[in-house]
Amino acid sequence: MLTLVSGGSASGKSEFAESLVVSSPCTQRFYLATMIAFDEECRRRIARHRRMRAEKNFETIEIPTGLENLSFPQEDGADSLQNRCALLECMSNLVANEFFSDKLQSIAVCERTETVVRQVMQGVERLAKSCGEVIIVTNELFSDGIDYDEGTREYLSVLGKINQEIAARADRVIEVVAGIPVVWKGAQES
Repeated sequence: MLTLVSGGSASGKSEFAESLVVSSPCTQRFYLATMIAFDEECRRRIARHRRMRAEKNFETIEIPTGLENLSFPQEDGADSLQNRCALLECMSNLVANEFFSDKLQSIAVCERTETVVRQVMQGVERLAKSCGEVIIVTNELFSDGIDYDEGTREYLSVLGKINQEIAARADRVIEVVAGIPVVWKGAQES
């Protein structure tokens, strides 16, 4: 099952997404963390989040880029795929890390857009085939009314395309507004 959880900043989307994993019957819980530690504050935040997730029996995999190359530790048994649940937190960071990476800055924006969308969606497909349940957290876009610079607008456009493609493939799409989940597609129950 593929679930997309969207919401604005501090909307409660991450806490809600974690609750979906914790309430699932999965015995293997993977937290795919996409934040890059740019400074000491980020490193402290990452360490705090790791401790909080460990209490919920998550195994954290740091994956700031290269989702299409992700592979999970193998578990014996025919049901291992169904027992595996992955929470990707968050698509917004992953796309920014890919879009603004040094390796892609030398190519034209339209080619960079196509490359990032293709790579990220390959990663989403691989993830969906590797786990019984996948929950992807992303940010609500374009509702803040801010006029961004050209580079940020291009990034938001790429993230918007990826969010649309994931939503089209998803079994469930849930937006969290002020801590309240609003189901746009599928059923809320896990």
